[in-house]
Amino acid sequence: MKRVRTTAAVIAAVALLLAGCGGSDGKSDSKTFEFWSFANINQKADVDVYTKAHPDVRVKLTEVGTTTETAQALTAALAGGKVPDLVLIQADDLPKFMQSPDNFVDLTTLGANDIKGNYLDWVMAQSTTKDGKIIGVPTDVGGLAVAYRTDLFKAAGLPTDRESVSKLWPTWDEFINVGKQYVQKTGKPFVDNTPTSVFFQAVNQGSQRYYTADRQLDYDNEQVKAAFDVTLKAFGAGISAKQGSFSSGWTAAMKKGDYAVVCSPSWMLSQMKTNAPETNGKWDIATIPGGSGNWGGSFLAIPKRAKNAKAAWNYISEMQSPKGQLDHFLMQGSLPTTPSVYTDPQLVGKTDPFFSNAPIGKIYTQSVVGIKPFYFGPQDGPIGTEFLNTLTSVEQGKVDPAKAWDTALTNVKNAVRE
Repeated sequence: MKRVRTTAAVIAAVALLLAGCGGSDGKSDSKTFEFWSFANINQKADVDVYTKAHPDVRVKLTEVGTTTETAQALTAALAGGKVPDLVLIQADDLPKFMQSPDNFVDLTTLGANDIKGNYLDWVMAQSTTKDGKIIGVPTDVGGLAVAYRTDLFKAAGLPTDRESVSKLWPTWDEFINVGKQYVQKTGKPFVDNTPTSVFFQAVNQGSQRYYTADRQLDYDNEQVKAAFDVTLKAFGAGISAKQGSFSSGWTAAMKKGDYAVVCSPSWMLSQMKTNAPETNGKWDIATIPGGSGNWGGSFLAIPKRAKNAKAAWNYISEMQSPKGQLDHFLMQGSLPTTPSVYTDPQLVGKTDPFFSNAPIGKIYTQSVVGIKPFYFGPQDGPIGTEFLNTLTSVEQGKVDPAKAWDTALTNVKNAVRE
């Protein structure tokens, strides 16, 4: 998670969207709908599949920008501009919009009650209000696993097959111990960084994150503190390459083999392949310490003032059906939220040669079925950012580890303006 500033370019892009999008060329055509999506996730492929099956339907797809920019554009549109008929909302941004559910169509009025059982219950809970309104339908989740370099493990005298590697670290403490063995044998860092690869994995594995089950803010709790402490322990063990996720240094170090492990949500695999193509076949995938967890996912929602809500709903119900999500996984790798396909031979048999033919469908879906659900609140994004920023400052030598927890709590308190 990173801070994203609202630049002049973003403001200009939002203005253009509000001025030129959200309508249907001056006419309301029940077969036409406007769809706002993130950039660089290839929603066009899904749209092409849908319009090929329904040649009388026209989908006007606008790839707004980053997830944050898309949320900003939607916020501006809901405040009085022209809204799209359909919009993709990242899971971390959804809680902000759930505070004003009347800005969106209650999808139960279009048939969502008939299909809500198709999805993981803890995911559907994120887009369901206390009084049972459904604001969004989930498109994907981000199950957790560990990507590791088999060649570097072999050089360190560690096992290389994924079953044996998974058994090395049933807990985060044992993961740290393996890291210490690796560093002792090779003299090189073990994991890319600890804030993202440890904290943001571990904090997503408990039954509570930053809110209580009854939706009260509570980030100073035992489960968050445990994730924070094990991250400090990993840093103190000297196993981190201190390369911030998605940075240029992270990419360069990945190419050179300067670290052996990345704790990788399912969606990160494509980034690894893009960033370090020369490492093809050198990686494999093992189970995440703790066995389960999720980071990521998105929802499709229909703004209340949408002109063609029915057309948008038809798209959701077809493209996000269990079959639709399975097809999307096979085509693009997004992890389905529909557990009925988790035993489908096509999913179970899906392998990735870049990761030593690891059965990615099987590994990642297993990590999301055992999740203990927790409430996502409107301040989850800022809170998570402050915890990550503090731990990153520890890695950079800017914050004393002994003072890190208190520093983080102060920063979080300031960010949420308690």
